[in-house]
Amino acid sequence: MDAELMKKRIEIYRSALLDDIVPFWINHAVDRECGGFLTFLDRDGSIYGTDKPVWLQGRIAWLFAKLYNDVENNPEWIALSKHALDFLSRYCFDSDGRMFFVVTRDGRPLRKRRYLFSECFAAMAYAEYAKASGGETERRRAAEIFDLILHYLNTPGLLEPKENQNTRPSRSHAMAMILIAVAQIVRQVDARQIYDDTINQSISDILHLFCKPEMRALLETVGPNGEFIDTPEGRTVNPGHSIETAWFIMEEGLHKQDKELALKAIPILEWSLDIGWDDEFGGIRYYADVLGKPCVQYEWDMKLWWPHTEALYAALLAYHLTGDKRWSDWYEKIHDYTFSHFPDSKYGEWFGYLHRDGTVSHRLKGNLWKGPYHISRAMLLCWKLLEKMAGGC
Repeated sequence: MDAELMKKRIEIYRSALLDDIVPFWINHAVDRECGGFLTFLDRDGSIYGTDKPVWLQGRIAWLFAKLYNDVENNPEWIALSKHALDFLSRYCFDSDGRMFFVVTRDGRPLRKRRYLFSECFAAMAYAEYAKASGGETERRRAAEIFDLILHYLNTPGLLEPKENQNTRPSRSHAMAMILIAVAQIVRQVDARQIYDDTINQSISDILHLFCKPEMRALLETVGPNGEFIDTPEGRTVNPGHSIETAWFIMEEGLHKQDKELALKAIPILEWSLDIGWDDEFGGIRYYADVLGKPCVQYEWDMKLWWPHTEALYAALLAYHLTGDKRWSDWYEKIHDYTFSHFPDSKYGEWFGYLHRDGTVSHRLKGNLWKGPYHISRAMLLCWKLLEKMAGGC
C-alpha cells in the first residue's frame, strides 16, 4: 500500500469518525432530561422509541472515553462518557449486582437476560473512563464487575443455561471472545494477573475447542470439550464474530510482542472471510452453516454493518503483520463494499441492515443493538494503524 493511499484512507476514516458518526450521535442521542443515551434513531436521527439498551449505554460510555484517551482531551467527550456512566450506575444494576438488558427511558427495569454482556460492556466503560479521568471509583468498579462476571461464569447453577445441559451439554464462543476484549481494557487500569490469565485461557479455548481446521471454521457452539454438535446451532458460523475474535488475538500477540501468537489468528480470519463472503453480491453474510446446510436464522444472508467494520480492521491488521498482498487485497475489497453500501449520504451515519443484494432493509440508524460503537471503533483503529504504518512502524 503506497503512502498516498494511506494518507487518503487516514482522512476517510478520521472524517467518518469525527465529522459523521460522533456528531450524529451527539446531536440526536443524548438524553439531557433523563440521562444516558436514546438509541432508537430513525434515518434522520429522530427518536422512534425511548427504551434504553444497557449494552449501548456501556458501549457509548466506553467510546467517548476512548476518544478522549486516543484522539484528544476534549472535555465534551469525557463529559458524555460520564453522562452514560452515571445512568448505568443509577439505574442499570439489579440488587444481585448483575445488570439489566433494557430499561425504560427513566431507568425502570424492563428485561434482564441470562447472559453477561451488559456487565462486560460496563466493565469496559468504567475502565476506559478511569484511564481518562484517573478516577479511583471507576477503576475499582471496573475490577469489581470483572470479578462478578468470572464469579457467575465459574459457579455452576448461577446462570440459567440456554439448553438443558444434561440433554445436550455445550459451550459458546461468544463469552470466550468478549472476555478477551474486556480483560484487555480493564488490565490497563488494574494490574492483577487475573486479566492475563483470563485472556490466555480464552484464547486457548478458542484455538483448541472452537477452531476446527478440518472444517476451516470457528464454530459458535461446541460440546464441553470441543466436540462437534451436528445440529443447526452446532454447525453455525458467525463470520463477524469469528473475524472480531481474530483481531482480538492479533492485538494480544502485538501486546505481548509474540508474533507467533498473533499469526495464529490468521487462519481464523481466512476461514471466516472464505465462508462469509458473498461472491455474487459482495459483502459478508451474517451466518453460514459449516456443512453448507440450510441456516435456521431468517437473516442469515443479510449484510449487517458490524461484520464489515470488524473485517476492515482485521484485514488491515493482518496485512500489517504479514505484508502478504492477499490481505491488502481483502482489505481493499472490504473497504470498497463497506463505503459504497453503508454510509447514508443524505442524513449522515450508516445504514445497519442490508438485504443480500446490498439494498437497504431497515432505514434506522439505531436500535437495541446498533449504536456508534462498531463503526467508531473500526474507524479509530484503522486511522491509527495506518498512521503507524505510514510512519514505517
